[in-house]
Amino acid sequence: MIQFIDDNKAEYGIELICRVLPIAPLTYHRAIDLENSPEKRSLRSQHDDFYVGEIKRIWQDSKCRYGVRKVW
Repeated sequence: MIQFIDDNKAEYGIELICRVLPIAPLTYHRAIDLENSPEKRSLRSQHDDFYVGEIKRIWQDSKCRYGVRKVW
């Protein structure tokens, strides 16, 4: 939904799009702020991002052969 608003905000404006869609303008602005400033995200979300990168690295180092049991 955020991508849709980004794509159409020049033509219709954020407030008008948010009025039609079931989303508050503040929610849109908060999502954009969190996307641009990862340090403002929750600690859990920051840890998840770190571990996703590590899991992908381990999986790629195994030439994409390891499954969940070996990666975890």
